[in-house]
Amino acid sequence: MSWAEEVGELDRRRHLAERMGGPEGIAKHKERGKLTARERIAALADAGSFAETMALVGTGVYDGLHLKDFIPKPQVEGTIRIDGRKAFVFASDFTVRGGSGMPVNGLGAETTISERALQWRLPLLRLLDASGGSVRTFESMGRTYIPDGNIFNATDVRLLNSVPVVSAVLGSVAGLPAVLAPLSHFSVMVKGISQLFPGGPPVVKAALGVDITKEDLGGDQIHTRISGCIDNAAETEADAFDQIRRFLSYLPSNVDQTAPRTPTDDPAARAEEDLLTIVPRNRKHPFNARRLIEMLVDRSSFFEIAPLHGRSRITGLARFNGYPVGLMCNDPMVGGGVTDVAAGGKAMRLIQLCNTFHLPLISLADEPGFQVGLAAEKLGIERAGARLVSAVCMSEMPWCTVVVGRLYGVGGSCHHRPSGMFRRYAWPSANWGSMHILGGVSAAYRREIEAADDPAARQAEIEARLTALASPFRTAEATGQDIIDPRETRALLCEFVEDAQPILAGQLGRSTALPYLP
Repeated sequence: MSWAEEVGELDRRRHLAERMGGPEGIAKHKERGKLTARERIAALADAGSFAETMALVGTGVYDGLHLKDFIPKPQVEGTIRIDGRKAFVFASDFTVRGGSGMPVNGLGAETTISERALQWRLPLLRLLDASGGSVRTFESMGRTYIPDGNIFNATDVRLLNSVPVVSAVLGSVAGLPAVLAPLSHFSVMVKGISQLFPGGPPVVKAALGVDITKEDLGGDQIHTRISGCIDNAAETEADAFDQIRRFLSYLPSNVDQTAPRTPTDDPAARAEEDLLTIVPRNRKHPFNARRLIEMLVDRSSFFEIAPLHGRSRITGLARFNGYPVGLMCNDPMVGGGVTDVAAGGKAMRLIQLCNTFHLPLISLADEPGFQVGLAAEKLGIERAGARLVSAVCMSEMPWCTVVVGRLYGVGGSCHHRPSGMFRRYAWPSANWGSMHILGGVSAAYRREIEAADDPAARQAEIEARLTALASPFRTAEATGQDIIDPRETRALLCEFVEDAQPILAGQLGRSTALPYLP
């Protein structure tokens, strides 16, 4: 007896599911310049590696017992491989009900893709293009429902402390999918075709009486520059997929594994002569921080995260002698490298990422301190600073700071950790203290300066006297702080990262001290 007839029925149902929203729906989708859900998965995955799950879920139209037609669920999901490593993928299918629909919830329902990622300890990749809930659902259900999305969201939150999670915004994303976008370790959106908001222009019009376009409300210029809800902008969908692949290449598949090392022909002892001159003697002249990074890390290995938001702090992933690390650096070309609320948030998320996935953290410090002024006060700079201090102190991964320039105040202390494997080096160009001498003299010596016959001359005299005390060599005499030739930096950092590997191996597993919060 053969089951050929039933296998034929299986093949027919799979074919019906692969039609997605049908030729008309697909054509409209492509007119907007977007790939379909299945094309997106194919573009992201290693060739031929996609294995679909729950492909038969949907709404069947029957003639008696015979299936006449089939509308698939508005998501395509399963497993793929990226550079040979397996991951779960979830792609919204906008051609079917705008990419939104109720989850599988029948008796005996299979576990969700998020639950599988958690149980199998594999990364989860979300390709989002979904409009969120719709009042049409009420009519089909014959009732309304109490919002209970956290039944499912709880798993997505737990994922953040277990496996890498990536979200790509590839269309107009609203409602619950809009929350899932930043509920990740890395997020990217495509210029021109992607928008993100809890409610789109019609909802804004009804609630506030304001007319606004989707792009003005939630385009990439809003979320990668101002709000910081999305990390990176991509020029095309292909660019977004390249960024996802590169981000994942630095991370392990889960917190119980070490990050993969990549072969490199870049010598650990490489010493760049330009490191001697990159920090100018006149500190009113900023230096090129990205050039500094490129001279130290393995060649072409730096992957920047959130380059357009919180721009006074550069954050990203890199490699030293093939080992992945997290790296942050003040950018003196933007606000003098000051730590404002946005830059502090970026630094905190990088610390959390490194701590969660057991990556060493490298900090290249030229820190003038926390942002001052009325605007910073209105944004809550003290609370932002407190959060950053907390993240620093609760972190456990190996950390090395190289002080290349300034290190002032509480902002400066956020480049130091008093526990665990921590190392600090300083260049001869470094200087530090509770605040900059030029700014502090006016406050600390105000009465003396005002009482002088020549206040300007007295202030200059005091500043010169204190500047002479600011030599890093005087600090080294008293504290043992190691001052290094800038050209030695790469070799010392490669050695530190190598020494960190046994420590990291002993830290594998979930971090309870510093949970990952988006």
